[in-house]
Parts: sequence; C-alpha cells; structure tokens
Amino acid sequence: MYKPIISIIALPFVWGACVATVPPPTQRMADAESAERSARELGAEDEPAAQLSLKLAQEQTDQAKAAMAANDNATADRLLIRANADAELAVAQAREKSAHLAKQDAAKDSATQQTTNASQGAAQ
Repeated sequence: MYKPIISIIALPFVWGACVATVPPPTQRMADAESAERSARELGAEDEPAAQLSLKLAQEQTDQAKAAMAANDNATADRLLIRANADAELAVAQAREKSAHLAKQDAAKDSATQQTTNASQGAAQ
C-alpha cells in the first residue's frame, strides 16, 4: 500500500533531477562561435542576406549565454543549435557571393582571351 504513494510522491523529484542534469552545452557554444567567425572572415558582414543570418546567430548565441548563466542548459542547447545553423547559412551565403564574383571574373578573362586569340589569327 505504501509503494504507490511513495512513487507518486517521488515522481516529481525524479523528473526534476532529470531536468537538472542537462550539462552545459560548451561544445555547441564553441561550434556556434566558430561558425560565426568563419562567416565574418568570408565577408558575411558585406552581404545583406548573410549579414542578417549572422545577426540572428549572434543574438541566439547571446541568449544562450544568458540561459547558461541562469542554469537553463536545455534552452541554451536549443538556442545554440539554431545559432550554429544560422551561422552556417551565413557562411554559405558569403561563399555564394564569392563564387558569383569569381564566375564574373572568369567570364571576363575568357572574353579577353578570345579577343587575344582572334587578334593573333586563331581559328574560331
């Protein structure tokens, strides 16, 4: 008769213990900060779409730091997952701009080379 009562009384404490055991997401924090640095190095601050993604990542990282300070590691973990995704998106958007500029440069170089070849008598 006492076992069901004890389990009902102990159940909230067991749940509380499970919630309290979420470790600080330090690796996710490092990953998110690293992705943000990569985005900045690739010029994300100069590309409007990448700039927005980078800003979102920074805001989520800041919120995650506040959550970690308040021992809300589960929330911090979720925020850091989103921050890392946004920072990686900023990296991709910055690379897209670089690739587009490289494509334009290659097209100009090709046109210049064709002109040079034609002026030297190359067959077309």
